[in-house]
Amino acid sequence: MKCLQRQPKLSRAEELRRCARSQKVTQMNVKLLGLEGDADLQFLLQGGDLLKVRSTSWKKTRFFKLQEDCKTMWHESKKTFKTNQTCECCPSIPNTFSVDEISGVRMGRQSEGLRKYTEEQVEGRCFSIMFKGRRKNLDLIASSEEEARKWVNSLEKIISNLNNLTCQQKTEHWIYSCLRKADKNKDDKLSQSEVQNFFRLINLDVDDDYAEMLFKKCDKSKSGYLAGEEIEHFYDLLTHREEIDVIYGEYAKTTGFMSSENLVEFLLKEQREKATLADAHKIIEKCEPDENVKQKKLLSKDGFLMYVHHPEAWILNPVHKDVYQDMSQPLNHYFISSSHNTYLMEDQLKGPSSTEAYIRALLKGCRCVELDCWDGDDDEPVIYHGYTFTSKILFKDTIKAIKEYAFKTSDYPVILSLENHCSVKQQEVMAHHMSTILGSALITAPLGDGMPTEFPSPEELKGKFLIKGKRLNKLEATFATKAAAADDTDVTEEEESNDEEEKEEAKESSKKKKKLKLAKELSDMVIYCKSVHFHGFEDARQNLSFYEMSSFKEGKAMKLAEESANAYIRHNVEKLSRIYPAGSRTDSSNYNPVPLWNAGCQIVALNFQTTCTDMDLNLGRFVVNGKSGYILKPAYMRDIATEFDPITLTRGDWLKHKTLHVMVISAHQLPKVNKKKSSIVDPLVKVQVHGVPADVAEKETNAVDNNGFNPSWNENFQFDVYVPDLALVRFVVEDYDSTSDNEFVGQYTLPLSSLKMGYRHVPLLNKNGDLLPSAGLFVHIMVIDAE
Repeated sequence: MKCLQRQPKLSRAEELRRCARSQKVTQMNVKLLGLEGDADLQFLLQGGDLLKVRSTSWKKTRFFKLQEDCKTMWHESKKTFKTNQTCECCPSIPNTFSVDEISGVRMGRQSEGLRKYTEEQVEGRCFSIMFKGRRKNLDLIASSEEEARKWVNSLEKIISNLNNLTCQQKTEHWIYSCLRKADKNKDDKLSQSEVQNFFRLINLDVDDDYAEMLFKKCDKSKSGYLAGEEIEHFYDLLTHREEIDVIYGEYAKTTGFMSSENLVEFLLKEQREKATLADAHKIIEKCEPDENVKQKKLLSKDGFLMYVHHPEAWILNPVHKDVYQDMSQPLNHYFISSSHNTYLMEDQLKGPSSTEAYIRALLKGCRCVELDCWDGDDDEPVIYHGYTFTSKILFKDTIKAIKEYAFKTSDYPVILSLENHCSVKQQEVMAHHMSTILGSALITAPLGDGMPTEFPSPEELKGKFLIKGKRLNKLEATFATKAAAADDTDVTEEEESNDEEEKEEAKESSKKKKKLKLAKELSDMVIYCKSVHFHGFEDARQNLSFYEMSSFKEGKAMKLAEESANAYIRHNVEKLSRIYPAGSRTDSSNYNPVPLWNAGCQIVALNFQTTCTDMDLNLGRFVVNGKSGYILKPAYMRDIATEFDPITLTRGDWLKHKTLHVMVISAHQLPKVNKKKSSIVDPLVKVQVHGVPADVAEKETNAVDNNGFNPSWNENFQFDVYVPDLALVRFVVEDYDSTSDNEFVGQYTLPLSSLKMGYRHVPLLNKNGDLLPSAGLFVHIMVIDAE
């Protein structure tokens, strides 16, 4: 790709000056990362050649290096002539990616591309860079095993250090990068026009008169540009937080500083925390940047700002970030994070299938994954969406990927939900692969000695895999005599309806349902999750054992949740229920999971690959309890005699009327929605409550024109919440548009019971559920008893 703008030939003096300036910029960023003199960082900054792999025939050398901002990787082609090379002076050319976009770096031939397009002998030289969202992996081969390890270790170190920056450090890093980009002629000075360019980069449209006033206020040398301390003064004015001044001023009663006693008063009165002087001293030690102030056990305004931005002071209760619930209850007493068509990266008609989709779901804490299994070539079963144009992946490779990544995020059990369309012969191959690959982690017999009467707990099943699927006989038969058990080995079971059959349900109702012959080896692996058809709550109560579970298409499940909610809840006290999207959702869209959770359904399966409000709610439900993928249902949803009905609320333990007060104060560093330089966000904030029908509500602020950098609202909202145990609170930032739908900017969802009160920072996630590094909301929260 050609350089978009030919650069004038530089004098040797200018080249040296730019080189020195580049080194200065790099040194500042290196210092910020705490990696002065680090050999791994220097390796990345120096860069090197790597072989990029796209197919068997497409393997090309590319030069990769870390740019001076220490967070952007840049690559060029070594094949093109020097005059036509892409270059760092052209930021619009897409030959860079941010380290923030990397979800992980994997050594070896772990990606599907490397396994498919390279030979085993290059295993040690291969590595893959995996990206967040839908961006494809970057598959690379180094010149030696040592060099490959160097790249992997160095990238992992830089990712870790960037992730560990404080919010203030991330802000400084981001703003300094924007200042550098705004300095068009790279002379370390900012002219008035460059200042206006800087405003656009930080998502702020500033009136010319105000920009001129601000510029003149900082240009104390009257030189017509800002340099050195003048830029620092400009930065201070820009990042000044009036709302912080007001809060801090109310409690800083000790010669302009907050004393430890002042801080305790603030924590007790505003943050509603049980705080002692020892707690205040810990905050000062952690957050106060000025050593002299710290020694006096005081907190400066800068220190207070760092406290407000510290993750422990965010809106999510830090205690709930770890596993805090009782994990010794039976498995069916928990909501379980669950995925539908887990193998798909996109839609379910022609999208690609990939083991990477399983990895992404598991790393997000998903505990129930779906495998649609079909006969493949060479007696190797494959996974894909049957009767469609989706690509196929080997069952064997999928099980290997699941084994590798199942317990990276959570130690608690993973359920493999099999939709089995295979011949008996290939079912035997499936059983063999699961047995040999998963080994002792696969549950193949009930825990304990006798026939169980209830599910084991997530705690008892830590690190284990459960198979959900059809079974030839009841589990009780395995405890009978061998002769009695053998009588059932020829039994066939009805095939569980797949989405395609469901669409034709009306046409096929008069036909005999298709039969599926099961391999005994596969059947015997189904212990706690036997798939059976649902014939009503009374039939299930009288005829089904606790481990026999039904799958419900969303339409049927929603109808039951609306018309027979209490019966559904009681059913789920004893048994598991799995819900899945309708087959008509060919775009892999999702349904609202909340009404199904309200009905006690545990395995509410969503398309994890699809970004939407429904998926945000799923992530919000499971963001707590250590992201374990298991959330304990309220006690009244675990009681077989419960009278709880989310549709028609009556008095009971569930009715705890609360009033939620939310003041949306301000936001900071919201990302651009439209990448055009001239585009500036007009943000508004929506606050939503999702829960039982009586609690569902939404309120929104006014839009702030042309300010995505530091908009402020100071608007108050009030919500009545009657069943707080089931309520989720969602903060959504949108870019207002008067002529069309607003565009999504960022969101954050969490359980109402996990809200921290007082002045809180709300982090924001992008569409893919990944953290926006510097963006956030500043709010005040209060939850009080209404009765």
